[in-house]
Amino acid sequence: MHQTSGSILSPSDVNNLVGIKPTVGLTSRYLVIPISEHQDTVGPMARSVKDAAYLLQAIAGVDPNDNYTLAISNNGSIPDYVAACDYSALAGKRIGVAWNVIDIYGPIDEPVMTAFMESVALIERAGATIVDANFTAFPEYVQDNNETLVLNADFLTNLATYLSELSYNPNNVTDLQDVRDFTHNFTAEDWPDRDTAVWDDALDNQGWNNTDPRFWAAYQANLYYGGEGGILGALDRENVSAVLLPTQLSPGIPALVGSPVITVPMGFYPADWNVTYNRRNTLVETGPKVPFGLSFMGRKFDEATLVGLAYAYEQRTMHRNDVQPYIIPNIELGDFVK
Repeated sequence: MHQTSGSILSPSDVNNLVGIKPTVGLTSRYLVIPISEHQDTVGPMARSVKDAAYLLQAIAGVDPNDNYTLAISNNGSIPDYVAACDYSALAGKRIGVAWNVIDIYGPIDEPVMTAFMESVALIERAGATIVDANFTAFPEYVQDNNETLVLNADFLTNLATYLSELSYNPNNVTDLQDVRDFTHNFTAEDWPDRDTAVWDDALDNQGWNNTDPRFWAAYQANLYYGGEGGILGALDRENVSAVLLPTQLSPGIPALVGSPVITVPMGFYPADWNVTYNRRNTLVETGPKVPFGLSFMGRKFDEATLVGLAYAYEQRTMHRNDVQPYIIPNIELGDFVK
């Protein structure tokens, strides 16, 4: 799966899955339709931590077609993520909690907050030391729009680059303006009910890409909000191996600096919970037995540590089994693939 700011973590959160959002540069993005070279990353969604670790093992590594992968340490060598699945991984670790993110984004639904507090207590019982690890610049971040400026600017540049590499382009779309024109005129795209507002903002309101001098200031602000003022600063300042948040709150800050996150099933809304819908009123947002997850956020290229911590939590809880699917398949992939 491809994530810019939530597209691995968020669907994993509400589908009872483990999702690993890798460090930007651990997996190649070559020929993946882009949004932002600074935030895009490709990672696995799977039923268990070990399944996700196997998938990450297969897709991680250097690709000459994506120069960000040249930043992989130790000459591009990849740790054994499957071997990192260690039941004792939490023992002796310092684990942080970004309480101020919860306070500022709150209130969190009671079932999610109760499950989170129980998870923090369980992690402590497993041998970890729990400490406060707040994101010091988070109050400023939630009032800021530099992430949008960076994503717009990257998209204008990166989409044109992607389109230039197509071997077949029957509608001759070469940039975002062309894609918008096609979308507006192709009936199956269902415009304007499904609008192009984000593209309109990039093209009409902002109008500059990531080669513009204005890009640098916006990008540096992002690095501060995600770095010293965000997850990287919290990790170093409190000397912790990971920082915890409910997954519904975890994607934004690590996305700014391309740092890794793994989400693990943490629980389900109760059977009598009222249904709520998204802004379009087309999808269920919360409701009876809808799942939610716990996120472990870590340092760049330190996925092995996060895999170990997440596995140790998962094996002690096995929350994915708390509610059974409405339809349970009677076959497994292993029945066909040997």
